[in-house]
Amino acid sequence: MADNLTYKILRKHLVEGKLLPGEEIGIRIDQTLTQDATGTMAYLQFESMGIKKVKTEVSVSYVDHNTLQQGYENADDHKYLQSVAAKYGVRFSRPGNGICHQVHLERFGKPGKTLLGSDSHTPTGGGIGMIAIGAGGLDVAVAMGGGAFYLTAPEVIKIELSGKLRKWVSAKDIILHVLKILSTKGNVNKVLEYCGEGLKTLSVPERATITNMGAETGVTTSIFPSDEITEEFLFAQNRVQDYQELKADEGAQYDALIKINLSDVVPMVALPHSPGNVIPVSEIAGRKIDQVEIGSCTNSSLRDLIIAGKIFEGKKVHPDVSLGIAPGSRQVFSMIAKNGTLANMIDSGARIMESTCGFCIGCGQAPKTNAVSVRTNNRNFKGRSGTATAGIYLVSVETAALCALKGVFVDPLSKKADEFPQITLPEKFDVDDSMIISSVQLREKEKIFRGPNIGQPPRNSPLAKELKGQIAIKVGDKITTDHIMPAGPRLKFRSNIEKYSGFVFEGVDPYFAQRAKALKEKKQDAFIVAGDSYGQGSSREHAALCPMFLGVKAVLAKSLERIHAANLVNFGILPLVFLNPQDYDALDAEDRIQMLDLTASLDAGKSITVENKTKNKKIKMNYDLSPRQKEIIKAGGLLNYTKTAGSV
Repeated sequence: MADNLTYKILRKHLVEGKLLPGEEIGIRIDQTLTQDATGTMAYLQFESMGIKKVKTEVSVSYVDHNTLQQGYENADDHKYLQSVAAKYGVRFSRPGNGICHQVHLERFGKPGKTLLGSDSHTPTGGGIGMIAIGAGGLDVAVAMGGGAFYLTAPEVIKIELSGKLRKWVSAKDIILHVLKILSTKGNVNKVLEYCGEGLKTLSVPERATITNMGAETGVTTSIFPSDEITEEFLFAQNRVQDYQELKADEGAQYDALIKINLSDVVPMVALPHSPGNVIPVSEIAGRKIDQVEIGSCTNSSLRDLIIAGKIFEGKKVHPDVSLGIAPGSRQVFSMIAKNGTLANMIDSGARIMESTCGFCIGCGQAPKTNAVSVRTNNRNFKGRSGTATAGIYLVSVETAALCALKGVFVDPLSKKADEFPQITLPEKFDVDDSMIISSVQLREKEKIFRGPNIGQPPRNSPLAKELKGQIAIKVGDKITTDHIMPAGPRLKFRSNIEKYSGFVFEGVDPYFAQRAKALKEKKQDAFIVAGDSYGQGSSREHAALCPMFLGVKAVLAKSLERIHAANLVNFGILPLVFLNPQDYDALDAEDRIQMLDLTASLDAGKSITVENKTKNKKIKMNYDLSPRQKEIIKAGGLLNYTKTAGSV
């Protein structure tokens, strides 16, 4: 049987189910990664399982999100993460070592392996030929304990690349081009597999930019073959022994085909407030800007920053522009300091940031009121930057650098090809893993540190036969996990669910948490009604965990995004979809509703009837739940189910 690359790797890791599109499968996970914003809860959940050591080949705990450390909470979490890593056999990447996705690609990524990460941009690993998937922290905790990760066997879209990018056009423009084709919704349970002669023109970091931001389309993951370009990258990282050639079988079947001639790709920009709102940069050339930020897990490789440094060499940032640059890893930071790139940046007037997520998640560098902020990161949701009125424009490093110098949007193709910086990357990168601490180096008998901000992970109660209560909020289309659970300065409360739950929907309806708590005190169930593509964006399981803590029992939506739907199941919240999307209009906030015979309906595979007692209407709801997920819902979530089933 001729397999595409996606199915070749899935088949080797299959432990449960049939590998047919649409079927639920369980796969073995080789590697996991966590970051500090999601990791603290993931390790608390892992502890609650009573397992002595992680059972994966490699598990790494990164600190890259909450590094501003305003107050004691973040520092306490970092100490907890280091101490829990020591006890359970997890490598610990210290604060300052870099962003999880870039460091993992550089130091741990292996072609043909499976990687599960508690961050939605884990598919970055697809750039090196991995099946790398973002998931909620609880799924990652189960995988660390040796449990299978369950997903829907995906449809695979072949993206055939031909030709070669012109000077001043880069990998970021390719993925923005793909987003223009696919948009940010309607791609659940699909994988993007890149093929074609054009591959040979793209380095691993460039491929990783594409797979990283593929997450914005809503696909399960994206993947490139492992070839001589992959071997060169691993050789440069002193890891050539990890290389193996991987490609699709001849005659492999795909569910769809997209052809892209790289020669036709132009510099693109994603306008506020969606990564899918993409147009050519030329259409807004000359528009004034206020801020430029270069970095994030999407565009902060050595190649990216050397290009930026060459563009800035001998020039000054426009006086009306604030420029910030964040190298993606300590390796890259050290190398640009030695080769003169950093000096070019500093001399130009750039502000140099830590090797962290920083501005991308609203931790620092919030722009001014009504600002036009040009950034190389992957998301531009409203308010994510820390300034609700700012507009965030997503572009390539080349576009961002030119904008910083001119103070307006610049179409890079207005520059001559021979003006493009000539760079040569070293055959060998500087390798220094001293800030990645193995558990052997740590004191395994050291008591786990728990600061006052760290609480135990709450559990849901088993699903009742009937739910009765009130619609606590009704929201529209494309509600992201940033809308549900704010990041920025609120991140430091993620290990304190009681505190963090007070901020659910804070930017949408600041009274939601108060209203939900009141319903819970009256022993009434709370419900969320939503439009299309509910739960876009980050993998943050708190967007399900905190509503569960407040008493939310079901989400009724036109459609749900993959990771968030899985997180809802993991915490015992029913993810329901309107059988008739027009019925969305028949439900309003504060309507009294009830659902009867729930367990019987789930067991029989029947639709669930929602009775709107306020409007005296009945509405049919559907669900996409496997038999295993139904049992998880009935148990009140994955923690309860795992303990009962003994699946790890």
